[in-house]
Amino acid sequence: MSISNQSKNLHLLSRAGFGISAKDYSLIDIHSPKKLLEEIGINSKPDLLDKASPDSIAMAKELLEMKEQGKLMQNEQGENKKDIRREFRRQSNEDIRQLSIAWMDLMVNDKAQLREKMSLFWHGHFACRDANIFYTQQLLHIIRTNALGNFGDMLKAVSKSAAMLGFLNNQQNRKQHPNENFAREVMELFTLGRGNYTEQDIKEAARAFTGWNFERNGDFVMRKNMHDDGAKTIFGKTGNFTGEDVLNMLLENKQTARYIVTKLYKYLVNDTIDPSKIELLASDFYESNYDINALLKKIFLSDWFYDPKNIGVKIKSPVELMASLRRKLPMAMNKPDIQTVFTRALGQELFHPPNVAGWPGGKSWIDSSSLMIRLVIPRLIEDDTEFQLALKSDDDTMMGGYRKEMKKAILNNNRFKIKATIDWGAINKNFDNTKRAFLMNDIQQYLVNKQTSTVTQKIVESIVDNSSREAYIKSAAIAWMSTPEFQMC
Repeated sequence: MSISNQSKNLHLLSRAGFGISAKDYSLIDIHSPKKLLEEIGINSKPDLLDKASPDSIAMAKELLEMKEQGKLMQNEQGENKKDIRREFRRQSNEDIRQLSIAWMDLMVNDKAQLREKMSLFWHGHFACRDANIFYTQQLLHIIRTNALGNFGDMLKAVSKSAAMLGFLNNQQNRKQHPNENFAREVMELFTLGRGNYTEQDIKEAARAFTGWNFERNGDFVMRKNMHDDGAKTIFGKTGNFTGEDVLNMLLENKQTARYIVTKLYKYLVNDTIDPSKIELLASDFYESNYDINALLKKIFLSDWFYDPKNIGVKIKSPVELMASLRRKLPMAMNKPDIQTVFTRALGQELFHPPNVAGWPGGKSWIDSSSLMIRLVIPRLIEDDTEFQLALKSDDDTMMGGYRKEMKKAILNNNRFKIKATIDWGAINKNFDNTKRAFLMNDIQQYLVNKQTSTVTQKIVESIVDNSSREAYIKSAAIAWMSTPEFQMC
């Protein structure tokens, strides 16, 4: 079964980006998938997303000066330092919330769709929580800079970031008292996957990572007095190995390529993997020295990527859902914070993964309560009515306690209003040349690029407003975006 060029491009944009935007819909049938991939696959170095507030900057500077001056946490000076740290954490949490909004705006508006889509993938792969705005935005910048580059470079940069070293407790990893957490997660979650190493490999690799630490300003530092420089046996090899040596060993193991390709296949193609394609892609990825961009081109330009069995079968994550909704319904949001309310209610909050493994994805995104919220979001945006949400805790025993202010929000502040203005003119313009008899079909394809059931089609037809062409387009669009099919990509 062949599909049209338009359907191929809509599918490509839903997987390599966050869906077609209203302003670009008229161009969707002009380019080939290859040309379209070139346009959204911009690989220039991104600017740093800097949302550190003046207050955070001032407090961070004061804390750094205190450390340099050797002030101890005792008596009046100590209490003052505790107060500053407490206020810094509070302000950092607010700055991180603003960082998530700024990043979502890029997902919606930036032409480099592939970079932001892949950055979202790596954000889940290198799952990390840090209450320091400077460390958090530094890690995001590492991910966005390397998202389409070399996986080995990204692995090494992430592994030396203050956020990840702190999150995985490597400050406590020192000779004679090694902490295995960092070494374990690097193998289990970042490279090989569970079951492809031994407990002895973990113990010995932990010794190699002793002394890996960071300064208060976020710079990586190797503390030689904490490093175990004795012989270590890892993956059957013996030597005075360093942390860099361990990362190189992991990259030399083809299982790393296989593990990364499997996760990417599930993210970009289908939750049900094809073992033969995984092996071929993994071999190419390994032979290219982990060239991410080359791997993505092999996936997106293959015939099998556009097989009907791979179209419209993946559930959008909460962030993907909000980004695609905003691209298809261009809007001005008076309260952009509402996006984080929705995504959290649906189980995903940027920079706050549920555990060290990140978000599981797939069918875990949907339960009875989250599906109902998903189906009413378009109507809530259009009607601008107040609504109530029970925000989910995104915490588990592996992460520790979650933020006090979010506890307060869950208990006391669960009534919200979106306050957004939709640019219906930009949407209507896409259908100016569509005859009335084909209008419903074109609206459906714009919003849902897959075959839908006759039941869904009849329901949508039964609730559209026929009072005018504009009313018809508006009501049909809201109705289609309120269907289960719109939750898929």
